[in-house]
Amino acid sequence: PLFEDQQLELDDDVLLDAQRLDHDVLLSFMTEFRELLHKATGLTGNVDSDTVLGIKDRLDRAYETASAVADDQSHSKQAIAKLLSTLMVAVRQGAGDDAQAQQELDQEDAARDAHFQLMESQLVADLLNPESVIKAPELVATLLSSDKDDILLAVQLFDIAQLEMLIGQGVQLLERLPQSCGSVKAAAEQKLVLIQGYIEFLNSQAVG
Repeated sequence: PLFEDQQLELDDDVLLDAQRLDHDVLLSFMTEFRELLHKATGLTGNVDSDTVLGIKDRLDRAYETASAVADDQSHSKQAIAKLLSTLMVAVRQGAGDDAQAQQELDQEDAARDAHFQLMESQLVADLLNPESVIKAPELVATLLSSDKDDILLAVQLFDIAQLEMLIGQGVQLLERLPQSCGSVKAAAEQKLVLIQGYIEFLNSQAVG
């Protein structure tokens, strides 16, 4: 009910197109992943820092893709995380005794760990995926149809203004629901309260 007229008629052609897209994205990812494995494992001790940083950035993006593509990519993500850890050791060695550089690398590691934790949520992975099946008009309905744990992770992708806009759209959406959807509306209202609570948390952090 939350998706209103945005719901698709899932006929055989639509399902086949979706399966083809999933397959194409998966093939593209596996090709990129194998190339990255080859490059990362072939690095020598005298490689320039720009090359290392370039591969590191590509591995970061590959982890995001692995979280969004079809099939279980747990092993791929573990391999990417291990390669990133190895590359970060090399980057730290290059930073030497520069305390500020080492501190910045600590912050980068912490940010990456937090980001990868977010990516464990399929909702977050889909939202961050440039080829996401979640379109802008479906965002509110998607959030309000998701589990609370996923919502608590997904809201971290938005700033306060965006969250307030989503709440406003959510309220309007629920007002349009027919009376027969009372249980759906009640569950969605609880999720709006959850999002509002996160906004209040962000505001308290800003004040503090």
